[in-house]
Amino acid sequence: MARLRHRIPVRLRHHWRLVATCVAFLAACYGVFGSGTVRPYVTSVRTASAGVVVRDLAGSKELFDAATPHEVTLTFREEGYQAMLAEYFKDGDKKYVEADLTIDGTTIPSVGIRLKGNSTLQGLTWKGQTRPRTTSGRGNPPEGFRPPGGEPPEGVQPPGDGRQEDARRRGGSGAALKAEEPENLPWLISFDEFVEDRRYQGHSQLAVRPAMGSAAVLNEAVAIALVGAADEPSQRSAYTSFSVNGRRSAPRLLVEYLDEGYAERLGHGVLYKSLASGDFAYQGEDQTAYVDDFKQVNLVGERDLQPVIDLVRWVEQASDEEFASGLAERLDVVSFARYAALQNIVLNFDDMAGPGHNYYLWYDLGTKRFRVISWDMNLALRGDATAGPDDAIGMRSPGGGGDRATRPEPGEQAGQRVRPPADQQPDVRRPGGARGGGHALKERFLEDAGFKKLYEREHAALSRDLLAGGTATALLDQALKAYGLNADADTAKAAGEAADLRATLEIRAKALTQDG
Repeated sequence: MARLRHRIPVRLRHHWRLVATCVAFLAACYGVFGSGTVRPYVTSVRTASAGVVVRDLAGSKELFDAATPHEVTLTFREEGYQAMLAEYFKDGDKKYVEADLTIDGTTIPSVGIRLKGNSTLQGLTWKGQTRPRTTSGRGNPPEGFRPPGGEPPEGVQPPGDGRQEDARRRGGSGAALKAEEPENLPWLISFDEFVEDRRYQGHSQLAVRPAMGSAAVLNEAVAIALVGAADEPSQRSAYTSFSVNGRRSAPRLLVEYLDEGYAERLGHGVLYKSLASGDFAYQGEDQTAYVDDFKQVNLVGERDLQPVIDLVRWVEQASDEEFASGLAERLDVVSFARYAALQNIVLNFDDMAGPGHNYYLWYDLGTKRFRVISWDMNLALRGDATAGPDDAIGMRSPGGGGDRATRPEPGEQAGQRVRPPADQQPDVRRPGGARGGGHALKERFLEDAGFKKLYEREHAALSRDLLAGGTATALLDQALKAYGLNADADTAKAAGEAADLRATLEIRAKALTQDG
């Protein structure tokens, strides 16, 4: 017995009475309550997922109601803002600043705000200086890459050869982004950065788009709406008057962010964001190897990246016959055909196959299939309006200046490039894992005869319904009206931009439906 006693740790022997009391209490609790689980019930919050309680603020009006004006104001301490700028200009990190936010009269204290964008922020100056260019190579395009129109998509920086300095300092129409004018900057607003598990009308984040080279960024608003009109997953958007620390800007476009709340509305599944620094390439089974490629949005800790890795590996390794027969088990192929068709119809240069790799993957846990979701349409409806379903999509500079859309090279179709044999492919992989463009899934899909017919069928139907049917011009009218409802709207400039966009849509309709 003495030997057994000395095997018990000294600290436990000294406090045996306390331990015995705790054990007796737990035994009593078990006898009273059994094995049932005690769950709290709070009427002012809702449950987002198992074990997570979310406080959801209702607000005074529906945020994305286009029939009413909106007002958003931000207030933050100047010293916090200056510290954030110092860190961003030093190493490129976009840290959150704590701010008070008012949306349509509802004040929300302690939200997080940070700069949003990559190429957009290349024109940002602070105290008259631009941020020093990185020498790490991360985020730079492969040697020789030049995006059509001169302005790189979000996530890709132009080569630092000095010839792009003016484009780097200026946004489309020549208006510089200045840190001293925070009311004009692109922002990401986070409701739960400083207050855990808080949302606003189901949203944990909102994006505030800059008016780069445009009064109303109607091209993005219309492109987003067209994806939704095609019954494909899209984002909601709204125009709002906007001010920061008392400084007012022209109305800005708020865009729904694909966050946890968005994933919940999609159903029971996992949402993954493709990163601009990444690539759709198999790198083994170690999930940490994909941190530069994909970010999991929801169900973190409950699910992981394995479904994406399985898809990437299969797309890369499947034979043509296996790809044709097995893709529908892994991907909603009808939805994907519509996705690819929509990117062509709205002239989106920077889709999943573009340099910015702009898309999300939705994995349905019921069907075990993926769906591709459009994201970041700020470069849409700026290309050659006469481009056909099999033409590569390029981009014009905002505000005109001639058609700079690219023409397809031999073997190039619908924004994709036919891949040369593996031993002839140049090694253009960037240190962050990204390539200049292209996407294996989209390329293989359009190379397959059966899936190409599906793409052509959906393209014809969407062109007829969205363009020839007048949906696109009606959505343009709605966006223009929604913009004009807000304070400080430049209605004359917006009307001129709407006229140009209307002409683009009319040319697009004629080019894609003239044989129908």
